[in-house]
Amino acid sequence: MRADDWGQDGVDTDVPNAARMYDYYLGGLHNFPADREMAQRVVGAYPALPGVLQLNRAFLRRAVRYLVRQGIRQFIDLGSGLPTVGNVHEVAQAEAPDARIVYVDVDPTAVLHSRLMLVGNPGATVLQLDLRNPEQVLSHRDLRWQIDLSQPVALLTVAVMHFIGDADDPVGIMGAYGAEVASGSYMVLSHASGDNEPEAAEKITALYARTGNPMYFRPRAEIEAIFGDFELVPPGLVVPNEWHPELADAPLAEIGNVSGYCGVARKP
Repeated sequence: MRADDWGQDGVDTDVPNAARMYDYYLGGLHNFPADREMAQRVVGAYPALPGVLQLNRAFLRRAVRYLVRQGIRQFIDLGSGLPTVGNVHEVAQAEAPDARIVYVDVDPTAVLHSRLMLVGNPGATVLQLDLRNPEQVLSHRDLRWQIDLSQPVALLTVAVMHFIGDADDPVGIMGAYGAEVASGSYMVLSHASGDNEPEAAEKITALYARTGNPMYFRPRAEIEAIFGDFELVPPGLVVPNEWHPELADAPLAEIGNVSGYCGVARKP
């Protein structure tokens, strides 16, 4: 069923939404005409974008697989977005059935569909909260029921921090999360950058400024700073295809200049 048929109350379908646009780029059905129109304009400015986002999603799956194999059994997916193929709980619980996952998103559409997807799965929960309030997220009773913060946890921030402006202090936000998790925890990050495609980044920034979710491209050094005191694991902060390709569940596509970086870091 397409999003057009939902008839959800309280969802402004006339304003393009980043989560629904991301769903459209990935070939999903959870989007409205306004989302598709704006997404098509963005693709016009940067035709490689859908492929880049597929690589980003593939990075998420590899990162989760890597972390499970490091012994991580707890995952907090911040800004999780709309469900699509290869969600965190699907990858983690395929590797370790006892893995526990909490999804966090402020978008009501993303939360609604996540809740439907998680029916019958006691090891996964979704919270409708703003990731910019770490204290509220980490103190929520449903998160505490699922996650033991005295044990290592993975904080996932995949394709979301580039929607957090400097005024909201992304380094400070993730620093607050990092301060509350145990030693041996991990942070997973992917973030858009204009380093390799500056003209496309400028065009995309202008287009997203017309949506409800402005986008902020950052240089590599500013992205790396978001990890704070966490220590990057090899191969460090790289373009998606360069991060542990041996963990891929399918051959990775080859794309030229990729407009972003990804990495995984561990709390000492």
